[in-house]
Amino acid sequence: MHYGKKASWRRQCNALGNVLLGSCHPCGCYFDTYHQSIAPDHLHHFMETVFLGAFLIPYLVFLVTCGVPLFLLETAIGQYTQEGSITCWQRLCPLAKGIGFAEQLILLYSCLSYIIILAWALFYLFFSFSSQLPWASCDNTWNTGDCVNLAARNLSLNRTTQINSTSAATEFWERRVLALSGGIEEIGKINWEILLCLIAVWIVCYFCVWKGVKSTGKVVYFTATFPYVMLLVLLIRGLTLPGALQGVVFYLYPEPARLADPQVWMEAGTQIFFSYSVCFGTLIVLGSYNKYNNNCYRDCWWLCLLNSGTSLVAGFAVFSVLGFMAQEQGVPIEEVAESGPGLAFIAYPQAVAMMPFPQLWSVCFFIMIILLGLDTQFVAVECVITSVMDVFPTVLRRAGRREIFLLLFCLTCFFGELVIVTEGGMYVFQLIENYGCNGACLLFLSVFESLTIGWIFGAERMFDIIEDMTSSRPNYIFMLCWKYFTPLVSLVSFTCSMVKYKPLTFNRWYVYPDWAYALGWLLALSSILLVPGWALGQMCAGKGSLKQRWRHLCCPDTNLPLTYKQRAERQDKTFNAEMEDLVKSN
Repeated sequence: MHYGKKASWRRQCNALGNVLLGSCHPCGCYFDTYHQSIAPDHLHHFMETVFLGAFLIPYLVFLVTCGVPLFLLETAIGQYTQEGSITCWQRLCPLAKGIGFAEQLILLYSCLSYIIILAWALFYLFFSFSSQLPWASCDNTWNTGDCVNLAARNLSLNRTTQINSTSAATEFWERRVLALSGGIEEIGKINWEILLCLIAVWIVCYFCVWKGVKSTGKVVYFTATFPYVMLLVLLIRGLTLPGALQGVVFYLYPEPARLADPQVWMEAGTQIFFSYSVCFGTLIVLGSYNKYNNNCYRDCWWLCLLNSGTSLVAGFAVFSVLGFMAQEQGVPIEEVAESGPGLAFIAYPQAVAMMPFPQLWSVCFFIMIILLGLDTQFVAVECVITSVMDVFPTVLRRAGRREIFLLLFCLTCFFGELVIVTEGGMYVFQLIENYGCNGACLLFLSVFESLTIGWIFGAERMFDIIEDMTSSRPNYIFMLCWKYFTPLVSLVSFTCSMVKYKPLTFNRWYVYPDWAYALGWLLALSSILLVPGWALGQMCAGKGSLKQRWRHLCCPDTNLPLTYKQRAERQDKTFNAEMEDLVKSN
């Protein structure tokens, strides 16, 4: 049986099992696949509010045509090749190696931006132990004359007052945490408190990842399961608040008219791609640590079901609290349902401040945010490190080289993030989030990924590989998705996102300068153009005719493990050749 180059690493973590599913996976690192596919969804769902009624149909379309098929495909690719997300394409289809480079570049952008959220959450966590939550009053040095304390029980605001005022939570976020400047042109000075929080989370991340899957697999037993406890606590608390029913109805009430809005479909696609962590290369890397005969087909179904189920539950936790907040303020729920960092750092803390024992619920919420974010950051860093090490195995697999390389990577990311912890850093953060690692880039990669496997490598061949590894043949719908549905749905969505493109704004009023938009598009195109650019470069650098170059670059590695079907065909050919030689000799 083929176990590949990672057999020694795998033996280090054979004792770790997947305690959640109760099945004996080869090591705790496949548990990473679980928490990477679930943890981002928790945080993404807390950061992005959606209308489930109108959202459900597009969500299911992307789930069936893109999410589950790509989840299985990437996990199977890693398990079969035993390679990272760059070198796996070299073995399957050298022409498509640019996909791996593009995935790692997007993952790098995610590493740069994602850990900043953890620094903010850690900052909020420190203040959660105050005798009075600082975002629950207007008596602080950073507050202005327009500040309104929405947590005050006897507060009654008319419509004009609400428009002309700013909540205490908003002022704490913009004036205390971010120290927000007037625009990206005014970078300003570094916020040293946030910088110290950033240093702290990078140190934690480094020492959790520095020994590879052996240490990470153990850490995530806590960081991947404890947030479920926090989520359950917040869910129960949210559903027992007055006004919770209003929020739940708003969450579930169907609005068929919104199905005609392309933005709803884009949000659904983005939710699937981020929550399932497809087209980031993470599933390929984590799958490469599995034994060849691990049942990744069964795992795919369980993990995807658990993922979407968690999204649904997280939605109830969010909207029950938003319903309570709307009732307390006497405003429609649409006015308190924000998206992005505003939900996690303005709306939810503001709602917590209105509850009895606000410090308790604030601590629970931000501990959950930190643990969920650490899970995602662990895996993102681990996948980048593993993928690069697979590209340069002779240099980076020597004793002590991994730790040094990881330290250099963390330091590089840290110094690259210094601009984000400045007074104008939020504008830079939003630029990276909305251009460098947005859903359109992932949709573009999914088109090439599915076309490469479906048509060049061969969907039938991949079916044989999965059957050989798992002893069960996948449903035929997966083949249809890889060849037709996934690239079609992704291409249409990508095209719509380009047609419906609107320039990025901040807080609905700040318009970025032209050079900032140019920088944003450069971030987006840096990953998108890697795929056709690599293919074109390899075609030009090859030898022979154009047809010969194409065949050579589309031919998989001859050293890949043979399936049972391929071994049988080879034995038949050998037997027939021997029989022909025997007949000729007689």
